[in-house]
Amino acid sequence: MAHWFVSHGRDEFPRWRQAFPAARLASGADAKLLAKSGDAVWIMDDTPQWPSLVAPLSERGVIVVIMSLAPNDRDALQALQAGARGYLHALASPALFEQAGLVTANKGIWVPADLMGRVLGATYQALGGESRLPSDELSALTERERDVALAVASGKSNKEVARNLDITERTVKAHLGAVFRKLGVRDRMQLVLRLGQQAEVS
Repeated sequence: MAHWFVSHGRDEFPRWRQAFPAARLASGADAKLLAKSGDAVWIMDDTPQWPSLVAPLSERGVIVVIMSLAPNDRDALQALQAGARGYLHALASPALFEQAGLVTANKGIWVPADLMGRVLGATYQALGGESRLPSDELSALTERERDVALAVASGKSNKEVARNLDITERTVKAHLGAVFRKLGVRDRMQLVLRLGQQAEVS
């Protein structure tokens, strides 16, 4: 698997190079010619017409990730709609780049946490905006765990939940871990779907 870095305004970012030491620099045109199925192409959003690069690459099985110095929801959604598998800050840490590379290489989607929160909140609202779990399942949660679960499902970040409930982010994480364990889910998306599911009719 080869990694290609495409940028118009600069050669590269040191953190990106730390994450992928064997990566190669390329123009958009070269990336379209040289990248093969399974390769990863990381495109800076300063590249002219970057959205037009995404579709032909992704259609060939190339993993495309868009990077930006000023990430925003509009460009993130445009990138995903065009076929990109990821969107992240160009100054992310090497470890974050590695995580994004691993997730996207395994058919996952990588987007900023705050954007994911808004997506989850919209999903929860589309499911009715309230828990449909049977009360006996919710009773397994403490009152504070229920508060955290519903706040997270509505799209709030850990920091926002901590501020609203007047607790620390560490406590939010602890409550969320307990919620995941008790409800048998492994991430925020599964939590939203679990809370929004219809109770089975007996």
